[in-house]
Amino acid sequence: MPTVYSVPANKFIERLAEELKKLPEIKPPEWAKFVKTGVHKERAPEQPDWWYLRCASLLRKIYIHGPVGINRLRVAYGGRQKRGFAPEHFKRGSGSIIRKALQQLEKAGLIEKVEKEGRIVSPKGRSFMDRIAYDIFKELAKENPALQKYM
Repeated sequence: MPTVYSVPANKFIERLAEELKKLPEIKPPEWAKFVKTGVHKERAPEQPDWWYLRCASLLRKIYIHGPVGINRLRVAYGGRQKRGFAPEHFKRGSGSIIRKALQQLEKAGLIEKVEKEGRIVSPKGRSFMDRIAYDIFKELAKENPALQKYM
């Protein structure tokens, strides 16, 4: 059966974000309209549904690399900060955004904490994500008949 590893990341994250919008536990905080996603960014995100995309991306990253802590996720979402004429330096992403998103995903029952290790995807979250990956894989198999044998 196809899993998250079997489908393209961009299609999976977009579909997962659409499914997360349907969950009542996951909502962007009031301050999400005004905040940058890290000190290395110059502007706030322009996409209106960026919160759901970030939650979906975090969920996929935890599925693949889990157990993962907030600090490792901050490094993954970091980037190079421009400093004028001085050389650029790496800066980590916003910890508050990652923390709030993970708390919402925990409340929805999609991830759970492991003491002193970080967070992992719960069985409910794993089946939720695998179902979405299966739907995407079915669509890809319709376009490309060679993928039918992996169904």
